[in-house]
Amino acid sequence: MKYYLIVGEASGDLHASQLMMALKKQDNDAQFRFFGGDLMTAVGGERVRHFKEMAYMGFIPVLLHLRTIFKNMKMCKEDIVRWQPDVVILVDYAGFNLNIAKFLKTNTNIPAYYYISPKLWAWKEYRIKNIKRDVAELFSILPFEVPFFEKKHHYPIHYVGNPTADEVRQFRASYTESFEEFRLANHLDKNKPIIALLAGSRKQEIKDNLPAMIQAANAYPDYQPVLAGAPSIEDAYYEEYLTGTNVALVKNRTYPLLAHAAAALVTSGTATLETALFDVPQVVCYKTPVPRLIRFAFEHIIKVKYISLVNLIADREVVRELFADRFTLANIVKELGLILPSGGERQKMLADYAEVRHQLGDHVASENAAKIMVSLLKGERQ
Repeated sequence: MKYYLIVGEASGDLHASQLMMALKKQDNDAQFRFFGGDLMTAVGGERVRHFKEMAYMGFIPVLLHLRTIFKNMKMCKEDIVRWQPDVVILVDYAGFNLNIAKFLKTNTNIPAYYYISPKLWAWKEYRIKNIKRDVAELFSILPFEVPFFEKKHHYPIHYVGNPTADEVRQFRASYTESFEEFRLANHLDKNKPIIALLAGSRKQEIKDNLPAMIQAANAYPDYQPVLAGAPSIEDAYYEEYLTGTNVALVKNRTYPLLAHAAAALVTSGTATLETALFDVPQVVCYKTPVPRLIRFAFEHIIKVKYISLVNLIADREVVRELFADRFTLANIVKELGLILPSGGERQKMLADYAEVRHQLGDHVASENAAKIMVSLLKGERQ
């Protein structure tokens, strides 16, 4: 069968590449065409556009590149119609992909399968009407999305497991590098345990969060702070913040860093879940503009209770979230102290992590999704 996939960022490229490999196991005749990245290209098929030509984040960048976005969208629709796939698999990237789903429903008989559902529970819940109208099958990677879609909105979905949990589980099972080897490779102090700093993958996040993270980590001189460098950020940008500090930079090795860390300071996002799955106690740090207004909106307007995936999955505060008005140096120092090896909250957090891992399950998300997709498509073709 012919599979057309659309992703808009690096995480989508990773998850889609794993799905493609799983589809090849289920379907010996699988053909792929896609808007994606290098990982998908390595699996095989025809890449139409690299996601880097499409990924614009934030209001101003999107506004400035509207012509390019619309051009890519038009090209994508025309290319799908020309190629006539059996299915179009949409991966996250809701603004672009929901438009494609609407086009498919209105103008073709090609079904849209959504892998890694849009986070409607966090914002833009009104988009549920588009999902119900235009998406034939939705595949979720977060267990709390099942009651959101099925009970609240009466739209059946497939929970297939969590690909981040798969990736961490596979890494931990095969990783053999000792602390001494890791230390030598990255020029670290042999006598000090590590406080990992995961300051985000975008420059604005790093600018807002990293200085306070460094100061907080330095409040504990028996530890060494080590920054996880994002592949999309050049070393020169990090140097603006690291020059004159004792912080080591480790690029493109976040999982090995977490494997050896005693604790972590983490911005929100997938990194909070990855840190939990490595059993590294953490404090979530996220600076915002107009913090009091953000706090008011979060408590009275925004429909989710937490900003970290760990807490959203557990449906309670497993990890401390210091954002908006709670983002202060004093608070970060205090909460970090509570989760270090001598801290009073460390063991409870580790026990709560086990519950989060249990809720995610041990399913291999890509393989589960591929089996369901191929089965459904074969049924539709009969």
